[in-house]
Amino acid sequence: MKRVIVISTSLRRGSNSDMLADKFVEGAKAAGNEVKKISLAGKNIQFCKGCLACQKLGRCVINDDVNDLMAKVLQADVVCWATPIYYYEMSGQMKTLIDRMNAMYELDYQFRDVYLLTTAAEDEEQTPKRAEAGLTGWIDCYPKSRLAGTLFCGGVNDAREIEGNTKLQEAYELGKNI
Repeated sequence: MKRVIVISTSLRRGSNSDMLADKFVEGAKAAGNEVKKISLAGKNIQFCKGCLACQKLGRCVINDDVNDLMAKVLQADVVCWATPIYYYEMSGQMKTLIDRMNAMYELDYQFRDVYLLTTAAEDEEQTPKRAEAGLTGWIDCYPKSRLAGTLFCGGVNDAREIEGNTKLQEAYELGKNI
């Protein structure tokens, strides 16, 4: 059994990327894993100040929801990020959280496998590549971890458009096979 954290970065509950996250959760649970989904909707996540105090303290000095989120990520065996693609990049809230996780750099972490689920109105193969590159930059700071899998669902603008999409089943299978 693995401890899995799924971070849904869309601020719109029930969004396309949130639905992919839910299916990944279902698959991971069906495989017998302990799974926790965290939605960034309603979370207080401020911008990094670049003070680097976190490198000495092992936590951020900003009093918001990030230190609690980092503690959960540090203890997970698997981390799955779900994000909508905005202007060919990950959501701003995902990038802000990644920047704030700078405090984890010097800490022991359990996660080895990282997954990325993305959705976008555009359907071109290159649409999620910048988001993947951004996440890979974060993963590179944790040399015991790797990008274990990605899933892109393009051509969806409205939440109703993803219903019945084969990508939902693919997200379930990806979660089931971690």
